[in-house]
Amino acid sequence: MADEYFVPFLESAEDEFIEKKSRFIGRAYRVETEAEAQSILDELRKKYWDATHNVYAYSLLGGTTRCSDDGEPSGTAGRPTLEVITREGITNVLVVVTRYFGGTLLGAGGLIRAYAHSAKIALDAAGTAAMRRVVNYSIRADYTFFERLKLEVEAAGGEVTNVEYADAVTLELWIPDGGEDAFERRITELTAGRVQPKPCGEARRAVRVK
Repeated sequence: MADEYFVPFLESAEDEFIEKKSRFIGRAYRVETEAEAQSILDELRKKYWDATHNVYAYSLLGGTTRCSDDGEPSGTAGRPTLEVITREGITNVLVVVTRYFGGTLLGAGGLIRAYAHSAKIALDAAGTAAMRRVVNYSIRADYTFFERLKLEVEAAGGEVTNVEYADAVTLELWIPDGGEDAFERRITELTAGRVQPKPCGEARRAVRVK
């Protein structure tokens, strides 16, 4: 699998501010394809049809980038938005900045700062996650081990994603890549060999880092 990369932690998030009576609303979305980004853009344009501008920029894993000034002076809106995405090291992200003009011109420098700030606060609102390889487990154990198992998963930096209660408890969980050997040894020791965790697959998980 490829090295880890960084995406918005939340699927979507927004924040806004006012600059000289102009309202700037920044929105960040986690996207996988250009088609998905375009679909979101189409919906936003319909919803905010009365906005003065709907500026956007997106960056996808593999290097695809696009941006648009949407009627603002060339280079003052879409490009600054994309530069913030690049500087933050985020991919698979669409940022849309909706502006409602307040009657006062901001000038080229003012527009660049305003759109860059909108992109930054939108990305901050979404947070940052590392897409990391994780190893999945399904562990069936006696209830006497239940609470301790959860603590061991947490200590290993993993997460319990589902619990099934029956005559025994079954935990579905994941452990970060590289930590599985130590985790398996720890659980085997903890349960005196009554539970011997075996991986049941691998995946990518968005693990929040900021």
